Amino acid sequence: MASRRDFIKSGGLALAGITLGKDLIANESGYLERSIFNKNNFVSKRPKLSYRNFISDAVESKIAEIKENIVGEELAWLFENCYPNTLDTTVTYQIINGKPDTFVITGDINAMWLRDSTAQVWPYLPLINDDKKILDLIAGVINRQTKCILIDPYANAFNNGPTGSYWDKDETEMKPELHERKWEIDSLCYPVRLAHGYWKTTKDVSVFDEDWKRAAKLIYKTFREQQRKENLGPYKFGRKTSWQLDTLAGGGYGNPVKPVGLICSMFRPSDDATTFPFLVPSNFFAVTALNNLAEIFDVVINDKLFADDCRNFALEVKTALKKYCIADHLGFGKIYPYEVDGFGNKLFMDDANVPSLLALPYLGSVGIEDEIYHNTRNFLFSENNPYFFKGKAGEGIGGPHAGFGKIWNLSIIMRGLTSNNEDEIRACIKTLKNTHAGTGFMHESFDKDDASKFSRLWFAWANTLFGEFIIKVKNERPQLLKTIY
Repeated sequence: MASRRDFIKSGGLALAGITLGKDLIANESGYLERSIFNKNNFVSKRPKLSYRNFISDAVESKIAEIKENIVGEELAWLFENCYPNTLDTTVTYQIINGKPDTFVITGDINAMWLRDSTAQVWPYLPLINDDKKILDLIAGVINRQTKCILIDPYANAFNNGPTGSYWDKDETEMKPELHERKWEIDSLCYPVRLAHGYWKTTKDVSVFDEDWKRAAKLIYKTFREQQRKENLGPYKFGRKTSWQLDTLAGGGYGNPVKPVGLICSMFRPSDDATTFPFLVPSNFFAVTALNNLAEIFDVVINDKLFADDCRNFALEVKTALKKYCIADHLGFGKIYPYEVDGFGNKLFMDDANVPSLLALPYLGSVGIEDEIYHNTRNFLFSENNPYFFKGKAGEGIGGPHAGFGKIWNLSIIMRGLTSNNEDEIRACIKTLKNTHAGTGFMHESFDKDDASKFSRLWFAWANTLFGEFIIKVKNERPQLLKTIY
């Protein structure tokens, strides 16, 4: 929390003042407030053409297509602003050593997270067979992620070169190429998801070069180390901070676990420390990633031995999830806890960042109709989830990272993406449209009672995911876009 708030104050607010005018100010909590907004002034918030980082004809065509199918002017305006935001503002594309290379910042933090960079370009995957430029751009993200993993598989965020970091005094093995070194399982799952999705969409195998194969085997090795069957492994982390969740207990190794086949994640996708290191949604995601690796090494690389290793590892984690990560909770029946430790302790909550329990179907880890997921979902949107907030501005899941009463846009978008209920999807669209606080963009979070109090003006992941959600609605339930919300 401290890290993002510091970076937002130093970088994002300057941009905000330039982009949106003097009525946008920061309050003492680091949130943004907007005092004046002409609701009918739906002028594009995209950069002028000459200032955009990357232009895709396929994306521009998709914007025009979707806008034609949206009746409400404000919702159409939001889609046009948000969907291309990653391309407009966060990507740096070049050719390095004859290969595409794409560095992707998160927005108001000038660093590349393995998680965010995948999530930011994922919604463009369906278009890459229609636009060679965006195909090369996404191949470049895969190539850059490969380089990052080979630099350090335990790092979550990277610089664009060996520039050093604000966090270089952290008590861990920092390198000048690293922005931050918080070990999160999902940091290694997301690059696998992107590479696998790229291959399945394009049939292009050029990204699976020798470096990628080395990185894939390093992912496997790192997951094995963090099962902690024989020792605590090579990773530890400490930070001098007053924010409890920004450092690790146990001398930098986190709280203890009983080795049961699950993989330790010392931090959550929010970059907050885990309470119990077996982070359940991330272990589900690891099963999916290992099976994806198995398919690639089997079909493309013809390394049957390593493919079998990945499948067996996935089965081991899946078996442990069934044994240790299902429990009866209050009146909800059997549900998935958010974290466990193998000793029998379980933490029942969810965090808006993805992977989350809510997002398991989106990541291909469980089916939407799965009974345990259904029970879990009922729990997630109840007062028994300590991070489910409901107020005058809306309702949704937050997390410790932004604090109590702060609803994350990601959770509302993900709720819509994982729902088959049209009323629920309508409610998500309505809340997202009513809580942008005049900015024309999604945010990290907003106050449950006052959407003008929000964090992260420039958060490209939430913007692009919102675009993915609206496209899914248009493809599957176009009638829902014929309403003015």
